[in-house]
Amino acid sequence: MDGAAKVAYRTYRFTVSDFLRMDEAGVFAREARVELIEGEIVEMAPIGSLHAATVAFLHRRLVEGLGRRAVIWGQSPVVLDEFSAPQPDIAVLVPRSDHYRNSHPRPADILLMIEVADTTLAFDRDKKAPLYARSGIAELWIVDVERSAVHVFRDPQGERYASEQVVVAPPQMGIAAFPDLVVDLSGFFPQ
Repeated sequence: MDGAAKVAYRTYRFTVSDFLRMDEAGVFAREARVELIEGEIVEMAPIGSLHAATVAFLHRRLVEGLGRRAVIWGQSPVVLDEFSAPQPDIAVLVPRSDHYRNSHPRPADILLMIEVADTTLAFDRDKKAPLYARSGIAELWIVDVERSAVHVFRDPQGERYASEQVVVAPPQMGIAAFPDLVVDLSGFFPQ
């Protein structure tokens, strides 16, 4: 030997199939909030009242504005690739005749992804945004509730978005996939 002991180790990346089987088998507590990000099981932060209210408000406004033109998917899994199944706060999806009963949404089904960040802004911006860009998600909003701002990411190119805009306390927002729609956010963000 050359004086130094060689330690060999391997890490294990979970697949979406592994993750879903573990969930079905009851490996995670019923109340556990976990998601699979790049093969790692990540515990999500507890949902506080400001976070919950923001999700509920956005959900209602999206349903009012989009009606049957899209499915509003709330805090449920989307499968991005073999190793990632995040649970965004809201995903705006292409309608499907099976209502997503037969499989979770995939990137081609996703028109807009929304993450609400009260304590998770850095994780959402630095870890999830590159993952979403790499998966080809056309538009991402990260709602920064602490600063009353929406980070709008569009035009995915590799692991980044070519366009990023931060809008402070917007009274309304547009969605690239629905150019005729204006989502009314008036009265939600403190002025």
